[in-house]
Amino acid sequence: MTSLKNDRLIRAIRKQAIDRTPVWIMRQAGRYLPEYRETRRQAGDFLTLCRTPELACEVTLQPLRRYDLDAAIIFSDILVIPDAMGLGLRMEESVGPVFENPITSGSDIRKLALPDPEDDLGYVMDAVRTTVNSLDGSVPLIGFSGSPWTLAVYMIEGRSKTDFAKILNFAKTRTEDLHQLLEILTLSVAEYLTAKARAGVSALMIFDTWGGLLDTPQYLNLSLRYMQRIVEELSAQVPEIPTILFSKGGGKWLENIADTKCSAIGIDWTVDIGDARQRVGDRVALQGNLDPDSLRLSEDQIEQQVAGILESFGYGSGHIFNLGHGIKPDIDPEKVSVMINAVANYSKRYH
Repeated sequence: MTSLKNDRLIRAIRKQAIDRTPVWIMRQAGRYLPEYRETRRQAGDFLTLCRTPELACEVTLQPLRRYDLDAAIIFSDILVIPDAMGLGLRMEESVGPVFENPITSGSDIRKLALPDPEDDLGYVMDAVRTTVNSLDGSVPLIGFSGSPWTLAVYMIEGRSKTDFAKILNFAKTRTEDLHQLLEILTLSVAEYLTAKARAGVSALMIFDTWGGLLDTPQYLNLSLRYMQRIVEELSAQVPEIPTILFSKGGGKWLENIADTKCSAIGIDWTVDIGDARQRVGDRVALQGNLDPDSLRLSEDQIEQQVAGILESFGYGSGHIFNLGHGIKPDIDPEKVSVMINAVANYSKRYH
């Protein structure tokens, strides 16, 4: 791993002593920033932005020029893996991601091939290497993927705005086929994240956006068991790289998630972080968990919300401040500054 000038994030994940709580923001490179919108306009469309390493590097760095953040996260999309499998990803205005060739049968699944991270997804690895070089150790770079379950949801539904009827019916009536798809995706995600680690990222995160769709037996069987296998594979292949698991709506399964031996758990805003800390103890660090809509409040109210989360977590290392999900496109960038400054000012008393 690259020697880091600011290693607060890594030290917090390892629960080592730090001077203040580190902070970064899910979707911190995105549409709420005018400079991002301008770069995307120059690229022409979202996928060209993702597939052009120099532009992906540029938008990864933009929030760090504006804010005192403790990490960068590589600009990409969780759906690049199924796109590389031949599902034909496109972005539709006001709809979002759409697959031209969604999964509809077991035969579709059996035709899938594992994408080569350095070939089929080489543009992502080039973006990682370009960004690591540009950061020059200033802060850690986080690499990420969608969870196998979340990728399967999109691959079977075919689009993002959906009632999830297809995937939930698939889970009930075609369980064997679904597990075959999840097996393929588990291998692919593990290879993809390992390649990102070897390209220079300092931490890895798995986004299980749709884990909360499931009941407890389904979550353990269809989502968490596959993320656990990925964590185990990453621990074997790149043991020095910490892993963060984030299941939106996963607050009721924190103990189970900690059992995977991941390094940190991301929690959404529906969970009290102090309660979460009591439940998982010292087994993992915690990341989160300000409600993204809180950034629409007044400056004083944002500061109060930040202070409340820091107080709830309490003293000591092991907390990475973040939103409980991604920042929304209509947020005023100045409100983000208020949040970040509040974390820096209020968190020192807990270290």
